[in-house]
Amino acid sequence: MTSPAAASAKPAAVGPRRRLAGEAREKAIVEAAVQFFAEVGFDGDTRELARRVGVTQSLIFKYFPSKAALIERVYQEVYVGRWNPYWEVIIADRRVPLEERLTRLYSDYAKTALTRDWVRLFMFSGLKGEAINQRYLHFLRSRVLEPVAIELRAELGLPGPQDVPLGELEIELVWGINARIFYFGQRRWIFDVPLEADLDALIRLTIRHFMAGAREVLPGLVAPQADNASVTR
Repeated sequence: MTSPAAASAKPAAVGPRRRLAGEAREKAIVEAAVQFFAEVGFDGDTRELARRVGVTQSLIFKYFPSKAALIERVYQEVYVGRWNPYWEVIIADRRVPLEERLTRLYSDYAKTALTRDWVRLFMFSGLKGEAINQRYLHFLRSRVLEPVAIELRAELGLPGPQDVPLGELEIELVWGINARIFYFGQRRWIFDVPLEADLDALIRLTIRHFMAGAREVLPGLVAPQADNASVTR
């Protein structure tokens, strides 16, 4: 026979189980949406997504009031949720030569950014005109590109941004690293052309090539900025 104490404990145990079930169902929908949109693009029908998850379409909209809200959650899951703040720490660590820092940064970043869902969602977003690309690239510029441009000046003994503001051509120079790294993902997940060489070796080569070019090019980019800064003082 069940004691009164045990009986009274049952309702308290039921609540958390139901809440976890709901959270688990929402997580399953999001994970399925990531894979679904990566496969078919953002025009994919939520009815088909529901069929794949094994739920009703109305249940999807119970958790996400619109398709746009679901896409926003996919963005948060793939691009924000997988961001590693330690990458920013690596960039700023001047105890380590910049070439070594960038190699470490992009070797680790590639493990996140060159996955099938990351690359294909990014491409589909650009083709569809979703805001994922613009938001992420703005985020990337502030967290990686501008800090790398600042560290590149420091590495080469050039004036800091407090004396000479960063120029757009400097940012474009750093963009070149990301463009090259992303191309590796495009080859694998868009063009279905596997990389013949080891990815880490390709990244090391990319960074070495970048640093060699930057040493030649960057002083000429900063000099006009310095002249303009001196004129406006």
